[in-house]
Amino acid sequence: MPLPPAPSLVLASSSRYRERLLAQLQIPYTTVAPNVDETRAAGEAPRELALRLAETKARALRTAFPAALIIGCDQVAVVDDTVLGKPGDHSRAVAQLKLMRGKPVSFFTALCLLNAASARIQSALVTVIVHMRALSDAQIERYLSIEQPYDCAGSARIEGLGITLVEKLEGDDPNALIGLPLIKLCDMLRNENVELP
Repeated sequence: MPLPPAPSLVLASSSRYRERLLAQLQIPYTTVAPNVDETRAAGEAPRELALRLAETKARALRTAFPAALIIGCDQVAVVDDTVLGKPGDHSRAVAQLKLMRGKPVSFFTALCLLNAASARIQSALVTVIVHMRALSDAQIERYLSIEQPYDCAGSARIEGLGITLVEKLEGDDPNALIGLPLIKLCDMLRNENVELP
C-alpha cells in the first residue's frame, strides 16, 4: 500500500533571509506573508513576544492551507533591556549600532511548526548571544554605507559584512541568528515524518 503524500510545506514569512535558509533543505515549499499585528503587548517579555508571534504567523495561514505543515518564525533582539526592531532607515540603524557596541546582544528566535490537518504545534525558542565589537562612529558609518541592513533586527546582517562587527557568538545554531533555526526545524519536520535529507 503506498504511503499518503507528504503534506505541503508553507513558510509563513515575507523574509527573503528565511526563504534562503529553508531552500537549503531542498524540500518543496511555498512562501506566504501572514497578515499579523506584531505589536508588543504591555509587559510582554521579549521571549514571550517571539514565541507568540511565531505561533500567530503559523495559525494565520491554517485556513488557507488546511493540509500543510506551516512554519512560523519570529526574532526579537535585546540589548540592555531594550528591544531592537528593524531600523528601517540609516539614522535608526546608527542609533542601534551605537547602543550595541561593545555589548552582548541577545537574539531570541522563535520557531513554530503547525500541522494544519491535526492542529499539532511544535514550538521552540533558540537563543544566540552576539558579543559586538567596540565600534567607532566611523566603522558604523562605513558598514552601513556598504551593507544597508535596514530590514534586519539590530542593524547587522551577520551572513554578510556584519560578521566584521562581531567579537564572538554563543549559541547552538548560527542559522537562528539569520532568522530560521534549521537544526530545530529539522527535528520538528522529522517528528512529522518528513524525510531529511
